[in-house]
Amino acid sequence: MAKRDTTIRRVGSVRPSQLLYTFGIGSLIDLPSFSVVVGGLDDWDPNYQQRLTEERLLAAVRALPGMHKVAELREPPWLPEERDAFAPCALVGVPVSPFPRWLRCSACRLLAPIESGLFTLETWPYRPDRARYAHKGCNIAQGRPPSALPARFVTACSRGHLDEFPWMSFVHADGPCSGKPILEAVDTGLGTRSTDVLAKCRTCGTKRSVAQAFGDGSEKVLPRCRGRHPQLRRFDAAGCTEQATAMLVGASNAWFPVSLRVLSIPPAGDTIEQLVAAAWSDLERIPSIEVLTYALGEKPILSSLRLHPVAEVWAAIEAMRMDRATDGDAARDVESPEWHVFTHPETAPSGPDFTLTASSPPVGWEHRFKPSVRVDRLREVTAMVGFTRLDAPDPERLLLAPMASEQPTWVPASQTRGEGVFLRLDEDAVQAWEDRAAGTPRLEALRRSHQGWRSRRGLPEAGGWPGERYVLLHSLAHGLINELALECGYPAASIRERIYSRERGLVGDPMAGILLYTAAPDSEGTLGGLIAAGDPARLGLMVSRIADRGACASDPMCAEHVPSTEDHSLHGAACHACMFIPETSCERGNRYLDRTTLAATMADLTLGFLA
Repeated sequence: MAKRDTTIRRVGSVRPSQLLYTFGIGSLIDLPSFSVVVGGLDDWDPNYQQRLTEERLLAAVRALPGMHKVAELREPPWLPEERDAFAPCALVGVPVSPFPRWLRCSACRLLAPIESGLFTLETWPYRPDRARYAHKGCNIAQGRPPSALPARFVTACSRGHLDEFPWMSFVHADGPCSGKPILEAVDTGLGTRSTDVLAKCRTCGTKRSVAQAFGDGSEKVLPRCRGRHPQLRRFDAAGCTEQATAMLVGASNAWFPVSLRVLSIPPAGDTIEQLVAAAWSDLERIPSIEVLTYALGEKPILSSLRLHPVAEVWAAIEAMRMDRATDGDAARDVESPEWHVFTHPETAPSGPDFTLTASSPPVGWEHRFKPSVRVDRLREVTAMVGFTRLDAPDPERLLLAPMASEQPTWVPASQTRGEGVFLRLDEDAVQAWEDRAAGTPRLEALRRSHQGWRSRRGLPEAGGWPGERYVLLHSLAHGLINELALECGYPAASIRERIYSRERGLVGDPMAGILLYTAAPDSEGTLGGLIAAGDPARLGLMVSRIADRGACASDPMCAEHVPSTEDHSLHGAACHACMFIPETSCERGNRYLDRTTLAATMADLTLGFLA
């Protein structure tokens, strides 16, 4: 085998925010001529990373299993781009390595790994998008060597492992090759299915259709998972007991990010406390007032604190350190502090990244809603804590694939700024609806489907049910997002939801509210369209349209849909024609929805909260 090339080359680019939501650690990025896997935190360059300050989020991350050593939130490494391809910014980024490492010549169809030495990496400093592997020894192509493209199949398991498709053993499952095996992959048929590929050995003539690795009986031709983590360039020492599952490169279930997000709430109090909180990443390690005095004079980033007495600044630092000693349960509850400020906008603290304006309930719906709140400015900070494969993460079973070889001391994070509108339902009206909705056939069917979903994943059936209240709030949020997309011009994919739901009798005050917001990485945030759409009269019209729109283009099929153990669904009357929104906007992946909870439908005329 040829020695692996470790030279650093730039092969593409993604936006920093995409490294948390779309192309994070362990994910595959499909470049024009080959695909790469994003490397783990061990290989990220700390010299070009900006530290983010958000104590509530940091405390919530530390409360997760295996995350107690996390001390920082850092943005991905970045430098402003320059036209010079040899400038320092050209070598600043996140580490990636080719994966899958099995390539196929686009001319002669030869199938071999990069380590065979048959393929050569070609890069152009001024055009990283043209990076490719070339098969210079191809005996068919004339002139320029043909590109070697990635073999389109890999294997994965539910424990987060990812591995190469076992081409050699798959083709020679009936016996070893009689000589030195040379493989090729041939497309068959009309290309109607992506698995219409025939893997052949040129040496012994053995061949097998890749379609056998998919569907029923695939376990007979695929091996057990080997416990590989390509993002860390290692295998699990204890191996893996799961059955490997074949999938396409770029499959939507190959990578699910697991992240925590909070809205930044400025500290209540005077200006010193807010300034200390904003600069906490630079202040938290200062050991004494003497060092603080020196830092205030030397660090330009702390210039805003120079106008205040050093003793008062030091007292604010000490007070902040005391606040960081938060117990685990309080740290995990990131919603209660936000609920408190949204329900008390008159006394809520204000800052450059957080401003609230009290408003009135939606006009005509004062009997169902409390006064709303316009969120003129907000800052959302998101931290990635891991990822899963095959199955979307379950809140109660965070079996996460590792992002680093050891327990991480920092996690990647990003911040966005924007605007939003907060709506609060009347607690008495919600409680009356819950008493009416509890035990109804539709919601009981949804509960049973939820229990079956947990049972299939080895979780206790009794837990995890979000409650009838959550189904109501979630369905209302989706209805409003669709209305806001028409009203304010933002696409539905750019509007996100944050559901505040807690039933009476649980620890803490009951909650029944919705924050709908949009945010962007730009330092100025968004343009104010969502705030304008939050006018009480316009909100009232939107709620009225939801109440009157009991029909769906897919009725009666949609209205009569009841989740069952057979279809494994976690929604009632909801579909892409009425309630589903882009999953990047939904905190539950379009689960726990039923428009019957909002308005009268063909299947139920009495359950609707807005009826």
